[in-house]
Amino acid sequence: MAQRCDGTLGVGDTVAVSIWEAPPATLFGGGESEASVAPASSRMVTLPDQVIDSGGEIGVPFAGKIQAAGLTPVRLESAIVKRLAGKANQPQVMVRTVRNATADVTVVGDVNNNTRMPLTPKCERLLDALAASGGVRQAIDKVTLQVTRGTGVYSMPLDSVIRDPRQNIPLRAGDVVTALYQPLSFLAFGATGKNEEIGFEGKGISLAQALARAGGLLDNRADANGVFVFRLEDRPMAGDHAMGRADASSIERVPVVYRLDLKDPSGMFLAQQFEMQDKDALYVSNAPVADIQKLANLFYTVVFPAVSIGTQFK
Repeated sequence: MAQRCDGTLGVGDTVAVSIWEAPPATLFGGGESEASVAPASSRMVTLPDQVIDSGGEIGVPFAGKIQAAGLTPVRLESAIVKRLAGKANQPQVMVRTVRNATADVTVVGDVNNNTRMPLTPKCERLLDALAASGGVRQAIDKVTLQVTRGTGVYSMPLDSVIRDPRQNIPLRAGDVVTALYQPLSFLAFGATGKNEEIGFEGKGISLAQALARAGGLLDNRADANGVFVFRLEDRPMAGDHAMGRADASSIERVPVVYRLDLKDPSGMFLAQQFEMQDKDALYVSNAPVADIQKLANLFYTVVFPAVSIGTQFK
């Protein structure tokens, strides 16, 4: 499991260990060139920087090998003090992380600089990672952020993260943040003013807004009782018997059709609350009278020319 941003040390991290010993110093009291006075006559020695080895350990004089991986610097300090007790005179220890090689986050994708950002006890968040990479190259309403954590992948629109602090989640060691230029869109078909792919912003739009962007319902063709949204839903959202399929539990995405009746006044309020999703298909069916009109027009174009030709031979 990925470590949290609590400063936990890992294999490959570099640490610096400083040891203070109260007077009279029994272990670390010699060598003025390697000791400093602070305060009065207490002695402080700073050991050379050490990289935590593959076994997760560091070495401390007179204490031997000490397990460091999996501990925070504060807990490592306590472990060293415990080992030196009875050997050094009232030892005190400070551990500082010189280089964090394990608790970092990788930021890639449509950013100005792909980077690896070390995590600190501050608990850096999603927007901190973007700032460390120089920001995104595209408009924020066209960018989706994807966080890969372990085996899970989570996506959210960038402008939603900016607007809602709850979505600016704390990061964990090993997370991969990917900025994706991913303009959202839906398809409009049927008796609408436009039959085409229509884009929308990452903050989302309602079904009512989608109908407006599609040119609305055509007065002489559309059936207000037949507004449909076709969508592939995640199985938990769709339920096991969506579309009448008893085997829906065996598939991840279930095809679902939503139907809205705009002849009912409450349908307009529902349309304002229903959120469109990327790759939805919006279809407005033809009114029955429109289909009759199509048949009449077909009859007119086929029969009337034949009659006209017949009259030429009278």
